[in-house]
Amino acid sequence: MAENISLLAVFPDLGPAADAIDQLRALGIPDDHMNVISGIPVTEAMLGRPNQWTNVPRLAAGGAVLGFLGGMFLTFVTPNSYPIPIQVGPQAIIPGAPTVVVLFELTMLGMLLSTFLGVFLDSYFPNYRPMEYVKEVSDGKIAVFFICPEDSKEKMTKAMTALGAEKVEVAEVEQL
Repeated sequence: MAENISLLAVFPDLGPAADAIDQLRALGIPDDHMNVISGIPVTEAMLGRPNQWTNVPRLAAGGAVLGFLGGMFLTFVTPNSYPIPIQVGPQAIIPGAPTVVVLFELTMLGMLLSTFLGVFLDSYFPNYRPMEYVKEVSDGKIAVFFICPEDSKEKMTKAMTALGAEKVEVAEVEQL
């Protein structure tokens, strides 16, 4: 079995980088062996890559349900926990309008907190594993990092250069 090598291709713009990803796919490199490094936010759809799977929407829905249940507890259980000896006027023990406000606010608070926690955990923050860093990305360029068999290095280099890569080199770990 051939040894794998990590290559890094630097492109001046997003268009050639998207074409390079398509070319890499055609050359047999799977999507999980490619990584796009960019200084600007780039969605998967812009590069023709499959959408990344995330748990954040499920966590947000779960937080909303927990917030709603907390609001139900505050608005329905708490007033009935304390005996009120006298009914003052036509006011109900559980009023309608304030109940809606409390339910809404606690539902949104639960969703907000769980969404924050989900994004925090989903982004692997803090991250202690080594990450790829390319100095040219800070200047607005797009880098495509991919793993390929060592015997196809020359073929990959020629393909990336033909698509407009400014440089294609073996990726090395650098200290920041």
